[in-house]
Amino acid sequence: MKWRKFNIIIHRDLGYLCFGLTIIYAISGVAVNHIQDWNPTYVLEKIVSSVNLAGIESADNEALTSSVLEQLGETSELKNVYRQDADTLKIFVVNNNITVDLNTGSVFQEKSTKRPFLYEANFLHLNHPKKLWTWFADLYAVSLGLLAVSGLFILKGKKGLAGRGKWLVGVGFVIPLFFLWLYS
Repeated sequence: MKWRKFNIIIHRDLGYLCFGLTIIYAISGVAVNHIQDWNPTYVLEKIVSSVNLAGIESADNEALTSSVLEQLGETSELKNVYRQDADTLKIFVVNNNITVDLNTGSVFQEKSTKRPFLYEANFLHLNHPKKLWTWFADLYAVSLGLLAVSGLFILKGKKGLAGRGKWLVGVGFVIPLFFLWLYS
């Protein structure tokens, strides 16, 4: 079998294998690139409300926490409670951070819910699973490299690497170098 035919087969089949993960990484990559504008993994909801803490000893964090959670209808698992200062109680439950002003009963909540699909895509893209996923992600990265190299040799002549291909490859190297120079 000629090397060119073998190259095309490798490029085609590897492309099919990598397609799904490439789409997931592309969507996640765009989302994560804009992390300064929004949270790509969680929807954050900020809620201001109030509770009645009359009749509860202000030094009793357990009673205060219980009353606040009951009045808010919050049933998620309690993670932690602490006094930020004498007048502020911080309550952390799963997917909700609650700040209570003990003087006024004013409550500020920050609830988070996972963004469908993006949570999972970002989880994989940012390699949060570690372990076996790291090896799979490395294999995927090597596969992308093989796709890039094998793609260079698909076409011949003026439409291939000997023609306009060399200029496009050059531009592909120059663009990241330009941005490295620009931001350094």
